[in-house]
Formats: sequence, structure tokens, C-alpha cells
Amino acid sequence: MSIDDTSGVGRLLARLNLAGQRLRHADRAHPWALDTLVVVVAVVMFCLPDWLPEGRSDGPPGLRLMRAELPLAATLALQAGLVLPLLWRRRKPLVAFGVIAAVFLLQWSLSAVLRADIALFIALYSVALHGRLRQLPWACAVMAGAMVLAALRVSPAVSVWDALFFLLSTATAALALGLVMRFRRAQLAGLRERAAQLEIERDQRSRLATATERARVAREMHDIVGHNLAVIINLADAGSYASDTAPHRGKEALDLIGDTGRQALGELRRVLGVLREAADRNDPSSGPLLNPQPGVVDIDLLCAGVRAAGPEVVYRTAGDMDTLDQGVQLAAYRIVQEALTNALKHGGAHTRVSLSLVVDGTRLDIRIHDTGPPGPPRPAEARGEEGHGLVGMRERAALYGGKVNAGPVAEGGWSVEVTLDLTPQGGDQ
Repeated sequence: MSIDDTSGVGRLLARLNLAGQRLRHADRAHPWALDTLVVVVAVVMFCLPDWLPEGRSDGPPGLRLMRAELPLAATLALQAGLVLPLLWRRRKPLVAFGVIAAVFLLQWSLSAVLRADIALFIALYSVALHGRLRQLPWACAVMAGAMVLAALRVSPAVSVWDALFFLLSTATAALALGLVMRFRRAQLAGLRERAAQLEIERDQRSRLATATERARVAREMHDIVGHNLAVIINLADAGSYASDTAPHRGKEALDLIGDTGRQALGELRRVLGVLREAADRNDPSSGPLLNPQPGVVDIDLLCAGVRAAGPEVVYRTAGDMDTLDQGVQLAAYRIVQEALTNALKHGGAHTRVSLSLVVDGTRLDIRIHDTGPPGPPRPAEARGEEGHGLVGMRERAALYGGKVNAGPVAEGGWSVEVTLDLTPQGGDQ
């Protein structure tokens, strides 16, 4: 077959497929139209010839001799009983088959031969396609009985076995075609349902990924903005207080405010830069220069920024910090940042903060304790219980199988203790 022939067959199949789709859409919009069309075609092709004298004389000589001559009214009544029930062949397939089978048996008991008998095969096809499968054996038994009766009636003209072979073969073809169409439709319905389910799952995964990314960005924004604003506010207060007594200290505070603001702006650009479209990421000149995520080594600068705002911060580490992966280091950095922000916010510029990070085997222990504001101990208020602070700490710790304990201490101030699990996630995978 040439290429032109192949393309021609492809175009023909495409047109047939398009015609089938249009027919299905029209059938769903006007379900009675197709059934009515089937009845009209059956009347024109199989009923109309029996109304004419030359049509009644067709067939083998033996069949013409045994055929009973019925009045036209009786012929019309039998044809109506055979053809009109096809209007319900899809809605009530077993009822339509039963009515047609009864008329068929009555007709052949009168030795009448009508072309409209084709309706019985159409009805059997409809039962196989639209009816309940448990009803199909009964329909097949009735069909076999009707075929035996017809074969016996035409025995003067045709051998009984030849007639049975032809009639039962035709009935088997109608039954098989109906079952094939039924299974094909069920398969297509299953594929459509599966495709719809996959689309729903895809949308759900997309929404979940979007929600997760929004939560991550919100957590990062809270950590960055909250910490740096707390530092800036304390520096501004200290600079305002010192402007009258020690102007050089006020200038230092302003310089520190500028440095802190630039640092916050750089971190914001880094966080927002990852939200850019892939096309922008592929063009290095189109986006901001992204710095690496902060880690344990950056906690020293974090403490220095807090010290500049007034509080005394004592920071120590124990264990090999270089063995921590980047994700654990980022979580530790953000947890410390949030704790120092809360200490600065609630303890003021004169609080004393003790910070320690200890790597102990497969654990990383983080402890932050501040003395609170100066003066006699007083009941400490909850810090961030209703906001994003402690919630963000717990979320970050949960990523590494950790836990967070935070609360006031008896001698005053606030304590935060975090334990992160350093065991690789997923075992050996």
C-alpha cells in the first residue's frame, strides 16, 4: 500500500470517527430520534415490500406455496407488533424483546412469512447491549425456541437443519455484536473515569504543592521580616535615646539599622527570587543574584546583629557542625532566629541570652534561654503561641522528626529546647 493510500484510509477513519462522535452527541441531545429513525428504516426496508403484490410473491417456490395469505389489515397489525416495540429497545430492552417474540411466535403459528421478522434479531442485540446480563439467558432460550418454530414451518421449502443453522447463526451474530459493543462501552467508560480520576488527582497534587509552597514562603517571610524588624526597632529606640547624650552612638545605631535593612532586603530578594517563572530563572541577567541558604555558620552574624541591638548573647557549639546537611542547618538557623527575635521582642535590650547547639550522635540539641526584661520575676506571657513563631519552629522540627519545648522558667525569662533527628530519612533508599 502506498503512502497516498495510507493517508486516504487515515482520513476516512478520521471522518468516520468524527461522524460517530456527532451521532453520539445528537443521540444524547435527542434520545428518541435514533430509535424513531431505526423504526422508520425498518418500515421502509422490511415492511413496505410486503404491502405490494410482487413483494408477497418473492422467494423460493416452496416457501410461496406454504405461505399463508393474510388480509392487509392483519399484515399491518403483525408488522406493527414487530417493529413499533423497537422504540423502547434501549429503555426497556427485555420488554421490547418479549413483545416482538410473542408477535413472532403468533405470526409463524399462522404460517405467515414477513420481512419484519428482522426486528427480533435487533431486539436480541438490544438486550445484549442495554439489558441486564442475568436476563440474557432467558432471552436466548426464547430466541432458540422461536428459531426452531420458524425452521419447522419452512421445512416444506428448506431443510430444517439448514434453516436452523442459518437462523441460529444470525441470532448468534446479533448476540455477539451486542456483547462486544457492551464490553467496548464499559471499557471506554472505565478509561474515561480513570482519566477523570487522574485529572482530579493531578489538580489535588497541584493544589497541595501550592499550599505547601505558600506555607514555606510565609514561614520564611515571617522569620526574615520578624527578626530584622525586631532588631531595627530596638536599634531605633536605642539610637533615639542616645542621640541627645551620645550622638556618636546614635550614628552607630543608624548605621546598624541600614546594615540590618539591607540584609533583610537581600534575604527577601532571595526568597522571592525562587518564585519567578522558569523562563526567568534560565536567564541569569533577568533575576536577582541568589545567595546560598543560611546555615549554622551564619548564626554568628545573627548573634552579632542581636548584640548590636543591646542584648548580651552567649553562643557556644559542641560537636562536628560540618557534618550537618544543608536542610538541617537551615532549620536550625531559622529556629535560632525566631527564638532570638522573641527574646529581643519580649526581653528588651537588657536581656541576657544563652544559646547552644550540640551535635550528639544522631541528634542536634538546640537550647535558647533568655533572662527576660530586668526587674523582679513576673509571670511570663506566651510568646508566639497564637502566631507563626512557635508554629514555624514546630513545623521545621517536624521535618526532621524533632520536637520543640518552649515556655517560661521559674527564675524568669523564657526557654526554648529543640531536638532534631539527624538520621537520614528513608533508610537505605
